[in-house]
Order: sequence, then C-alpha cells, then structure tokens
Amino acid sequence: MGANSDESSKQSSPREVFVRGVLMGLAELVPGVSGGTIAFISGIYYRLVSALSSFGPQSLKLVMQPQQFWRHHQLNFLLALVVGMVAGILVFARFIGFMMEAAEPVLWAFFFGVIAVSVLQIGAARPPRYLAGYGVLGVLAGLLFLSLPSVDMSGSMFALFVAGMVAVSAWILPGISGSFVLLLLGLYDDVILAVNQLDWTFLLVLAGGCGSGLLLFTRALGWLLMRFEDALLAFLTGFMATALIKLWPWQFVASQSAPDAYGLFYTLQSPQQYAAAGNEAFLGLSLIAALLGGAGIWLLSKLSPQ
Repeated sequence: MGANSDESSKQSSPREVFVRGVLMGLAELVPGVSGGTIAFISGIYYRLVSALSSFGPQSLKLVMQPQQFWRHHQLNFLLALVVGMVAGILVFARFIGFMMEAAEPVLWAFFFGVIAVSVLQIGAARPPRYLAGYGVLGVLAGLLFLSLPSVDMSGSMFALFVAGMVAVSAWILPGISGSFVLLLLGLYDDVILAVNQLDWTFLLVLAGGCGSGLLLFTRALGWLLMRFEDALLAFLTGFMATALIKLWPWQFVASQSAPDAYGLFYTLQSPQQYAAAGNEAFLGLSLIAALLGGAGIWLLSKLSPQ
C-alpha cells in the first residue's frame, strides 16, 4: 500500500495490538485527538486499513470456510484491536470525565503534546513539496472544519446511526477526531454518558452506524492510500495541525463573558488570563503533561515495528 506501508506490523503480537487498541480508545474519548493518528504513529495503520477494506462481496464466498474467512479478514488482529479499544474506553471514560471537571487544562495539555509531536513526525516523513501544497490545503480545510457550527442531533436513533457512520470515517483518518465530529453533532456528552451508564440500546445503534461507515469508507481510503499516499498524508498533516487550536489548554469557559474579538481564535487565552478569570491554570502540571504526551508518542513510534 505504498512505500511506507507497515508490513512488518503483521508480526505484532496480539498483546501489542491490544495495547495499541487501548491507546486508540483513550484517544477517541477526547475531541481533537484521532485514533487513526495513534494507529499511524504506532505502526499498524496500513494493516488496519487493509483488514477493514478486505470486507466486501468476496466475504460472502468465504462464509462457509471459517478458517479462510478468519485469515482473509485478519480477524485475530481486528479482534485484539477492538477488545483493546473497548477496554480503553470503558476504563478511561470516567477518568476523562473526572479530569474535565477537576483539572481540564492538564488533560488538554497532555493531548496537545500528543498531537504536536504527531504532526511533526508524520509531516517529517512527507516530501516538502507536498507539505507546501497539500499540507497548506489541509490547514485551510481544518480551519473551515473547526469553524462549523454545532448542531443538535440528540434524541433520534436514526440520527445517532448516521452520526456513527460520519464519526467512524473521521476515526480512521489520522488527524480527524471522531469525538470532535460527535461534539459538532451535539452527541459527545450523550456518548460519554451512555458509556458510563452502559446504555446498550444507545451504544448498539452507534456501533451499527460505525460498522456501516467502516465498510463504506475504508475501501475508498485504501484506494487513495495506494495511489496518492504522500499527497493524502500531507493534507492530513495540515488538517491535524489545526486540532492544536481546539486542544489549547487555556480557553474561555462558559461562565465567562464573550470576548470582544471574533473569529476562530477568540477563545484562546494565556495561562495568566485564564487564572485572572478565577480558574485554576495548573501551569506547571500542564507543561509536564504536554511533555509527557509528546514523549509518549515519540517513544511509541520508536518502539513500533519499522
């Protein structure tokens, strides 16, 4: 699937894939962080796209040959990854909720470090001419995406199913957060609540939409990566860089009056401004968290199969 395909990741043990799944599940709990980014940095992205895009008409022919069906779709790999993601979501959903209440800047700072280092690593592997062209287009598209107004799609099972299709398409792409899509659709809080309360009806409808979206989208993504890998990843690098705006640790909160300035960056504050408004800035802890997030991604990339 291109020169940079992580073919060696096929040697990853189920335990290693499980750990990557946990990290992807954790990433998808936070708007602005993409599970696809974690898959890319950790060396399993191309295998993931290949496994998901293997489902199609041929799958029906293999149903009566269970062993061949299992091998053809790399179900050992997918099962370990899905179990890891579910475990990561179930284990960390309450922690993410707690951090948003108790020390929000620290949480955002950690993921700010994760995305900043991810942008540098993915961008460094792309030819400069692609970054100058497609990367800039990605930045413009990301700014447009962040400027989209939120809508409210809660209360409808059909809307939830469609939201799952859209969000999972974002999840599989490095740089586009499925959680942020849910936030724009007004469903993020509902999803976190459903996970914490194990609302199976809600979660199964969402999962159905996610599964349908994967089947429709991954084959197209595999085709694009096969033919336009550097252009696509340069575009997504620029797109991912704009997530740093959403993840800036110190932003205006709902209790504050709206600032005089308008535009995409109006919510950004310095730690001093944030603290002056009566909020705890957690400056020291936030800096440490950002360094840990960046170091974690750097270490994960070094430990990944090359």
